[in-house]
Amino acid sequence: MLRRLRPAIPLVLAALASLPALAEDSSRYNRISLHAEASREIAHDLMRVTLYAEAQHKDPGQLAGDITRTLNGAVERARQVAGVKVSLGNRNSYPVYEDQGRRIVAWRERAELRLESADFAALSQLSADLLGELRIADMRFAIADATRKKGEDALLQDAVQAFGERAQLATRALGGSGYKLVSLNLGSSGVVPPPFARVAMAKTLDHEAGAPAPEIEAGSSQVSVSADGVIEVQMP
Repeated sequence: MLRRLRPAIPLVLAALASLPALAEDSSRYNRISLHAEASREIAHDLMRVTLYAEAQHKDPGQLAGDITRTLNGAVERARQVAGVKVSLGNRNSYPVYEDQGRRIVAWRERAELRLESADFAALSQLSADLLGELRIADMRFAIADATRKKGEDALLQDAVQAFGERAQLATRALGGSGYKLVSLNLGSSGVVPPPFARVAMAKTLDHEAGAPAPEIEAGSSQVSVSADGVIEVQMP
């Protein structure tokens, strides 16, 4: 009688060993992924202008000296304006050829000066004043890091709340009695204004060298915080 029962024992053990796997599969049942987002418009509070000096000369040494003197003069003037951050950008030179590229007849050099400030009026006027020696390559507006972080912190709670509301809606739609949060990831993003808006302002200043700086509309960007996660719906 005992010999007949022995073969059944491995089957029972195998069935018991499979219970954790079945429980694990069951715990993943009715898991769904959800996405929620909160966003708001935040006004730009930072202005960045890139100006450049460009010239051509047969003597590369003299050319480099002329460009350096022009930049140094602009930097000195810019540093006298309170609240303006000054830095040098890209600088490069290249040969100018004639005779179908067989002979170098001159050298051309270009160097950038980058200005940044939260005082739009002061930076706009400074840029206009420097147009006697420099030209404008680019003007753009942005949200300062501290302002963006403050806005994202305020949106984070809204995004989490929106995710919870969507989770409850999904639970009711499935006929569940509740849900458990399995995972939740939070992320942020910003939308940059169209490039043509920046170029238009740069051209306006560039064509009116020596004239008073025009009024500036800095605009705004939409800052968003997203919540992506997985919930497990509990069925009654």
